[in-house]
Amino acid sequence: MSEKQTGEGAGRRARLRAAVALTLFALLAAVLILYPPDDLYLWIKALHIIAVISWMSGLLYLPRLFVYHTDAPAGSAQSETFKVMERRLYRVIMQPAMGLAWLLGLYLAWSVYGFQGGWLHAKLAFVVLLTGVHQYYGRAVKAFAEDRNTKTGRQWRFWNEAPALLMILIVVLVVVKPF
Repeated sequence: MSEKQTGEGAGRRARLRAAVALTLFALLAAVLILYPPDDLYLWIKALHIIAVISWMSGLLYLPRLFVYHTDAPAGSAQSETFKVMERRLYRVIMQPAMGLAWLLGLYLAWSVYGFQGGWLHAKLAFVVLLTGVHQYYGRAVKAFAEDRNTKTGRQWRFWNEAPALLMILIVVLVVVKPF
């Protein structure tokens, strides 16, 4: 029989793997900044896109977990499994990815655009809203962990659309730069 992936040992190994991946990512970013190649902008942009994809994956998946968790009876094995999944997704993937997306994005906004441009200001406003959604999900993770969720599955389905809509607006602003 294989080891359960929701146990403390599996959680410790998952945290270690995530820490190693984040450390390698941070080391690559540091090397690029300390010893910049001719195409540093492209490297930073690539790392920013990787961080954004990781963050968005979590933002799109976590509310789906909430939908299913809402249907699980409090204290059941299924509910406890959802708690582990939600906590790990939020803390191990989403939090670091959001931090890196912000850090690298602000670097690009400053070094390439000098924080100039209406499209950039609008994009940053939408990213602030996306960060607000992220924080709202963090409070929900805590509420589910304490068996205090008050939202229905239907409400969480609605919340599942918020990051997708913001992502569309952000991508259009970055690519089209309409103003």
